[in-house]
Amino acid sequence: MANRICIPDYEYKERIAKAAKLVRERGLDLMLVVSTESDYANARYFSGFWPLFERAGVAISATGEAALLVGPECNIFAKDFGKIDNIFTLKEFRESADPSYPELKPDTFVDAFKSIGVTGKKIKIGLGSYVECTLPILDGLKEYYPEAEIVVCNDIMVELRQIKSENEIACIREGFRIVNLATDEVIKNLRPGVTELEMVGIAQRVIYENGAEYEGLPMYVFSEASTRHAISRSSYRKIEKGNVVQLNLSAKIDGYSPALGLPVIMGKLDAERRRYIDFCYEMHKWTERELKAGIPANKIPKEFYQKFIDAGFKDNYVYGPCHGTGMIEVEAPWMETSSDYILQENMAFQIDTFISGPTFGTRWETGAIIKKDGCEVMSDYLKKGLIELDF
Repeated sequence: MANRICIPDYEYKERIAKAAKLVRERGLDLMLVVSTESDYANARYFSGFWPLFERAGVAISATGEAALLVGPECNIFAKDFGKIDNIFTLKEFRESADPSYPELKPDTFVDAFKSIGVTGKKIKIGLGSYVECTLPILDGLKEYYPEAEIVVCNDIMVELRQIKSENEIACIREGFRIVNLATDEVIKNLRPGVTELEMVGIAQRVIYENGAEYEGLPMYVFSEASTRHAISRSSYRKIEKGNVVQLNLSAKIDGYSPALGLPVIMGKLDAERRRYIDFCYEMHKWTERELKAGIPANKIPKEFYQKFIDAGFKDNYVYGPCHGTGMIEVEAPWMETSSDYILQENMAFQIDTFISGPTFGTRWETGAIIKKDGCEVMSDYLKKGLIELDF
């Protein structure tokens, strides 16, 4: 695809070099990051490779050398798609069906680490994605390196990924362009009698037709009762006249996964439900106005939560007001009352404002890039306010 918006090859090399510097500063011999199919970000961040079924990993030494580690069925796939030529096939990265591969002569962690200049047994290994590190991978490290010190260093990955480059921002911006088109088409086709899953199918068609590589998250369209779910899946439920319909649509561009969320009313909204939805929208716009570089990250969520309390919506609060975004639609850092960092320019967040009412819920959500004196909102869609369809 000519002039495709993506991360250029040189940026992957820059990322590895920056990671190696942090590995040295932490006194580590190497850092290992692991990815699954569903949470692929850390390995893909360095290698451009996104595993299917299996797991993948990247090992980076303090001297700046890197190796891509894959499962038995992904070796050729990784050679064709990855940005790291130094590839090893380890049984520890196999799929969850746990095949034995009796004919396989796999590589080992020792082979991979030696290739990046790490030798000896008493080494210090940092796990840069602890949550994604499966037991077979951890057990394999302990088997081959029983004398090693294994430590968690998730902070390295947060530090690397939280400030977005211009190329990353371009990917996010392109994702929102496509999501806007999908949102237009879904709203155009909403009518009583269609199912939630039919609407998801329309969104999927539009994002692929317009250049997305995948959904940025499992897209959903909910109606009335299921809109109370902060996390859920669409179903065969038929959308009815009078329903609150919740859209959360997304498009993945070279791994970057922005999402747009808004309610659509199948008719005119009654006063009681409008009270919840209007308050949620007001809080979304309030958060947007408050975002800027230099302020403590916990300042906004503390005031945000207090506003829920003051307005009588304490019991309807679930979380908020922002979470980091990028290669995964929800990634570190979260913006919470306990956060202890300062907002910096080119951090990327989803302004994610959710309220759960007694019989329904609603979410207003879009992306924002932190700037010196405010934020760049990545989609203008929510400026339209509440959309009420005429039936």
